[in-house]
Amino acid sequence: MTSDYYGLPVRVLASKYLELEVLETAGPRLVRLRYKGSANLLAELPQAAAPTPYGEYRFFGGHRLWHAPEDMPRSYLPDNEGLVITELPNGLVLDGKVEAGSAIHKQMEIQLKAERPEVVLTHTLINEGLWEIELAPWAISMFRLGGAAVLPYRSAGNPPGLLPNRRISLWPYSQIHDPRLQLEDEFALIKPVHQTPPFKIGVFNPRGWIAYWLDGILVRKSFAVHPAGRHVDFGCNAEIYCDGRVIELESLSPLVNLSPGQAVSWRETWQFYEQLEQDFLSEAMIAACRAAVP
Repeated sequence: MTSDYYGLPVRVLASKYLELEVLETAGPRLVRLRYKGSANLLAELPQAAAPTPYGEYRFFGGHRLWHAPEDMPRSYLPDNEGLVITELPNGLVLDGKVEAGSAIHKQMEIQLKAERPEVVLTHTLINEGLWEIELAPWAISMFRLGGAAVLPYRSAGNPPGLLPNRRISLWPYSQIHDPRLQLEDEFALIKPVHQTPPFKIGVFNPRGWIAYWLDGILVRKSFAVHPAGRHVDFGCNAEIYCDGRVIELESLSPLVNLSPGQAVSWRETWQFYEQLEQDFLSEAMIAACRAAVP
């Protein structure tokens, strides 16, 4: 089944719960996501772009794969053409063109579960160059504004002790008293709104999930936790960015040294719920989301 995204061809992948659209010729990029006929939960940014020495990088919107640490032009190498799609049972493999500046080859495998509202995304980076590269797979999902994001940073039931048990990173443009940020003992709540400056927060997340409550739908992105791994951005494995257009929910693998010909993969599992009362949410998280989103 095919359609289009602002004039660009897309491929549609659907179950009785979810409908996904991916770009057919650019990316890899997942650009639309609907749950039980909802509006697109992902942000659409067809005109957003950034100039680079290698040409224009287009954000498109939706979900993308980057490799950390972030830098210009490393993180913004254009992927506007050359994608190849392979169909799988209940899924697709999006095979991007090798990046001209980094020699990194990006792949995204999408597996849609038929029996439940769940999709598994496996993000793979392959070093097609001649030298070893230090990097970390970085999965970034751009959602529409209007909801509230939950970012855990403390394990449930941690006893008090002599050593710290929470780690928070802030970017130069992030303001401590940003009204979109609500810090609680076990999590941060971020409620993005229109017409505001950028804000970003990163944490080491021991729970292994980030969630976004939007239009009565709770989206949870789950990922593996590696406490002993080396992580970018002062030790972050989960980050949230927002501005006046989008909110991004991001997960990051530990850093690896990737030799020529080697690959590294990073998996996210997305699950969808129609209510907040879930066993992975605390009472404080539920109350904060309800207060943030009428």
